[in-house]
Amino acid sequence: MPTPEPRGGDMRRREFFGVLSGAAAAWPLAARAQQPAMPVIGFLDSRTPEGVTERLRGFRQGLKETGYVEGENVTIVYRWAENQVNRLPALAADLVHRPVDVIVSSGGPAPTFAAKSATTTIPIVFSAAEDPVKRGFVASLAQPGGNLTGVNFINLELAAKTLELLRELVPAAARVAVLVNPVSAMTTESTLVDIEPAARTLGLQIQIAHASTSREIDVAFAAFEQNRPDALFVNVDPFLNARRVQLVLLAGYYRIPAIYSGREFAEAGGLMSYGSDITDAYRQKGMYVGRILKGSKPADMPIVQSTKFELVINAQTARMLHLAVSSSLLARADEVIE
Repeated sequence: MPTPEPRGGDMRRREFFGVLSGAAAAWPLAARAQQPAMPVIGFLDSRTPEGVTERLRGFRQGLKETGYVEGENVTIVYRWAENQVNRLPALAADLVHRPVDVIVSSGGPAPTFAAKSATTTIPIVFSAAEDPVKRGFVASLAQPGGNLTGVNFINLELAAKTLELLRELVPAAARVAVLVNPVSAMTTESTLVDIEPAARTLGLQIQIAHASTSREIDVAFAAFEQNRPDALFVNVDPFLNARRVQLVLLAGYYRIPAIYSGREFAEAGGLMSYGSDITDAYRQKGMYVGRILKGSKPADMPIVQSTKFELVINAQTARMLHLAVSSSLLARADEVIE
């Protein structure tokens, strides 16, 4: 009969396998601990997500071009002010306290001001419709300094050219209404500084209309029945952009030829748009964010100046308004929507 093994042997085997099992369980934990934490981008916008679908597509494309894919190796935390700019400081502070690795400000100057006030250390990548030096965002275009850099898509600086295109489309126009958002005081001022002398040169009378809510847009158009303009110039503004479907429908209802700042308006049925390629500008923002995540410093990253400008004409809307678009204008259009 075999001699039984001492009980101590069983205990030693159990201890050995217990240690082995514990070590095996610890290996994946150790491996995970060695992996770098996924970087986090804070995306701060004054609007709602529904209004910026194409911009987000461009932004994500730019990230992808620098090796980052949302949900795979980078996280994006979105904060939407839903057209209530007074919410932006608290939303910016929330992103800073999380914290995030970089903040993207979007939807006019207000989000950039809010982010700039919330942090002097976290990098901020903005987009601006006019000179960011004039706005006080950066020290210079070539050497921004501080923790901000971004893209200038120059749309506000195109006001005079946009008015010229509207006059070419409606050569009989004598009075043009300019729709502005009074909440965006600096943007409105910049536009009027450019557009008023251009109007005088073209022999046009300017009629200013104000709207900062959906209801005020309705009121502004209703007022056109009493004091009807020959054409309408819709200013560059995040809120007005977010209300583009309402604006296009009202312009069609009141049969007022209108020009807008982005192709999204023309795609929604607006008569004509002229401005920077905003989707491409956001792609460039995404690329800058990717570079910052890889170690570049905003202070040393020059402001990107948009160079792609688009003239889009909606021929169907022109026919509805009984407007004959000149062959010269059609030839210069980047796209004619039929």
